[in-house]
Amino acid sequence: MTRQRRVRDALLPEVDAQLATIIGASVVLMVIAGLVQIRYGAYEMPFEIAVRALFDRAVWTNPEVLATLVLGENAARFLGVYADLSVLSNATIVVWTVRLPRVLVAAFVGLNLAVSGAIFQAITRNELASPYILGVSSGAGVAVVFTLVFSLGAYLLPLAAVAGGTGAFLLVYAVAWRGGTTPVRLVLAGVVVGTIFNSLQTGMFYFIESNGVMRTAVAWLAGSLVGVDWTDARTVAIPTLVVVPAALASARQLDVLLLGERAARSLGMSVERIRFLLSTLAIVAASAAVAVAGLVGFVGLVVPHAVRTFVGSDYRRLMTGCLFAGPALVVTADVFARLALGGTQVPVGVVTGLLGGPYFLLLLRRTESFTEF
Repeated sequence: MTRQRRVRDALLPEVDAQLATIIGASVVLMVIAGLVQIRYGAYEMPFEIAVRALFDRAVWTNPEVLATLVLGENAARFLGVYADLSVLSNATIVVWTVRLPRVLVAAFVGLNLAVSGAIFQAITRNELASPYILGVSSGAGVAVVFTLVFSLGAYLLPLAAVAGGTGAFLLVYAVAWRGGTTPVRLVLAGVVVGTIFNSLQTGMFYFIESNGVMRTAVAWLAGSLVGVDWTDARTVAIPTLVVVPAALASARQLDVLLLGERAARSLGMSVERIRFLLSTLAIVAASAAVAVAGLVGFVGLVVPHAVRTFVGSDYRRLMTGCLFAGPALVVTADVFARLALGGTQVPVGVVTGLLGGPYFLLLLRRTESFTEF
């Protein structure tokens, strides 16, 4: 067996009917939702015009035009690949600079949150775990509100969110450390730190004087994709290129952690080191999503659990399913967030919450206990 084949077999699972169904359904749903997102908006265009704009030959046959759209004019000038975009039609400009980036950012956010949630559920051996269980959401929220209250600059919000979430995670780990950590101590420490940070976040709202700043803070904390562009797409794409292969490569370690610490150690695993490294990977994934979309809830909780019901707990299959189901959920939810109420856009986190809440209420009625694997 060649080295390339061994690497492929280690990363990619055998695709059976259940996994193929999830992948196929997710791709179809994402394509339909993406086309709807591209078609509708303040700038009206028929479906045929929207498709033509998406596949405009002036973009796809001219690398400089494509580079200028994706990288931005300043970066394109710096790299010497700038092209005048005035040759493009209005429909192409709208699709490529406003609507397509939003679809791509939504897909990346869903992917990262789903993968992050799957990792945390294995680390804590708890199906109710999510990307925010270890304090990421509360830490990011405090940092964002602090940045807005003290007018440090809107451009710092993504960096503040990442720094706040990472700092909260490190604090949780420090609180849970007693010569090592356990899943129970991590969860309890996350609840304590999250409660404290949520109180700080609520208190800081009383220092916001501008209605505009208040609306920005609320939208960020609710999870919103309004106004995202290629800058946000690049911001979330870079860490995603690291997260995806790393998550697939870590599937075996996650499967071993599900067996329990004693069994994992008997198999030669350095449990504490692997748990910390996998937690770091999950934090990177969650932070990438938080940096561009704010706190989009329930995705990291619902997607891994829903995929698990079809493919089981084999993490190669589970991760693969999450890579497709996560983007499909967020892209679809964002269509409803932008178009369902006519001219009023609601945060996509509101829609994912409305979808995720009833799902788990139904699950609670059908299952006696699912708090631990």
